[in-house]
Amino acid sequence: MHTPLGACLSAMKLRNVAIIAHVDHGKTTLIDGMLKQSRTFRENEAAMSQTLIMDSNDQERERGITILAKNTAITYKDTKINIIDTPGHADFCGEVERTLNMADGAILVIDAQEGPMPQTRFVLKKALEIGLRLIVVINKVDRPRAPIDEAIKRTDDLFLDLATDASQLSFPIYFAVGRDGKTWEKLPLDPAAPGDLTPIFEAILEHVPPPEANLDEPFQMLISSLDWDSFQGKYAIGRIKRGIGRPGQQVALLRNGIVHETARIDKVYVSQGLKRLEVLQGEAGDIVAITGIKNAGIGDTIADITVPEPLPTIEVGEPTLKIAASANTSPFAGREGQFVTSSQIFSRINRELETNISLRLEIADNGEFILSGRGELHLGVFIETMRREGFELQVGKPQVITKTIDGITMEPVEELTVDIDSQYTGPVTSEIGRRKGVLLSRTINADGSARMVFRITTRGLLGLRSELLTLSRGTSVLNSVFLRHESIGTSIPKLRNGVLVASETGKALTYGLNIAQGRGITFVAPQTEVYEGMIVGLNSKQNDIVINVTKEKKQTNIRSSTSDIAVILTPPTVLSLEQSLDFLEDDELLEVTPANLRLRKRILNAAARARANNRHLAV
Repeated sequence: MHTPLGACLSAMKLRNVAIIAHVDHGKTTLIDGMLKQSRTFRENEAAMSQTLIMDSNDQERERGITILAKNTAITYKDTKINIIDTPGHADFCGEVERTLNMADGAILVIDAQEGPMPQTRFVLKKALEIGLRLIVVINKVDRPRAPIDEAIKRTDDLFLDLATDASQLSFPIYFAVGRDGKTWEKLPLDPAAPGDLTPIFEAILEHVPPPEANLDEPFQMLISSLDWDSFQGKYAIGRIKRGIGRPGQQVALLRNGIVHETARIDKVYVSQGLKRLEVLQGEAGDIVAITGIKNAGIGDTIADITVPEPLPTIEVGEPTLKIAASANTSPFAGREGQFVTSSQIFSRINRELETNISLRLEIADNGEFILSGRGELHLGVFIETMRREGFELQVGKPQVITKTIDGITMEPVEELTVDIDSQYTGPVTSEIGRRKGVLLSRTINADGSARMVFRITTRGLLGLRSELLTLSRGTSVLNSVFLRHESIGTSIPKLRNGVLVASETGKALTYGLNIAQGRGITFVAPQTEVYEGMIVGLNSKQNDIVINVTKEKKQTNIRSSTSDIAVILTPPTVLSLEQSLDFLEDDELLEVTPANLRLRKRILNAAARARANNRHLAV
């Protein structure tokens, strides 16, 4: 059912519900089914044959995770249901924090096999703190030998631990196979039997309260999200707290509790499926997108100009990691990027700050842009986004953000959960122990794999994901969540071997690379352009080695029985952007362009690098 252009929504019933979960527990797949079964799309629309409909961002589809919170809306039994899809990865919890305030209830999706996970705790804690009514969905109940009773027990324990009010301990539990679009009020004897999502739709109507909506009071709305397009410019998105917002209406924009400026509403939109529908007015309780407020920011209040009263701002957790970014200074600078100057990079970062409220920016004395975020993935996704947009830049090693409390330097500490094949628990425990991690618990999952929980500093987590994937042959699954700040611990020894550094500029050749592979692992293939100071491989020992990978075999008239045998090289190791960031040491940089990722030394010349190292040792 589509709402006609300009229709008043007061004639319709309304529910605002968020979908929250740990990453990969099936949240977005469940929303796919809700969109399709509610007949939001016509049968011939492309979305009816798509999966992960809400993950419209290229990186979301490639990584299989939700990065940006999004709004959609369906109609069921004459009730409009606004659905807020939130990220499940801890690095994007800022997206969760800023959007939950638009909801009155939440559906908490839990994997029947894994049970509650670290991010489940985080999102549930946030939902309970703001008083949302919860509906629990145990998903993937068709998995063989899934410990469903154990998942329910652990969910009960989690609510008992986090509830702020006794009433929150009473919540309905539903069972689902989200991939097939089926839910049940009771655990089905046969999950393959026919079913649909009707029980979830009915649960929303029954358990999620309608929003408090006073249409007679002056207009007031908190901005929870921003969007932009080239036709309408900036969209200020949020739930109307009270009153009615209409095109042409004069409003005040309040920031930090005071009137920042006055403006005029241009257009008002509501969600319908994946589309925005222009309406003649937006009413209290509904989630709307408003244009015409050019300087709107997340956390600002838009209010009637006659009663400019602010709403409480959105509180977002502090960042734990920072990274230095600047214009590319390598010998290949400007070859591959469309946007290469510091001013272009600065402008792009400022645009990101408007919508990415977990991101912070400082400008260092040397002109570098210090970006602070919630983790390596959070920062890596933004750098990859810039790369795909045509930017060229260089970034340094991620650094943990410390803070001083009562004269004591404090660092962030996290709870790390590792799911891994039992045969690899020894090497994993040893590696995390080297990083000063402490084992808190170890259990055996229903499939025979092990789940280990550690307490570890954010410092110790840097580079750990790549290392454990190598140790476990790609089978480990890591999840972490911020716990608290503690006094800074002992230093962690260098965990990576030295590197192979190119001594010459030119094209890497088979002969030179063959020599390099006798010293370690190479990162470049034959005919790859390299420059002096570029990192071309990982040494098998602790020290760095300068090596000429552009070297070619000298031609002679003397032949031996083996001289003409073709050299067969081991294929180069290709690092992703996150793996490259994990790899870096303090004296190294990552060159990021639309076409390439290149690891390099900060000081490219070997002699200058040696002098700098000697000065450092002398100090």
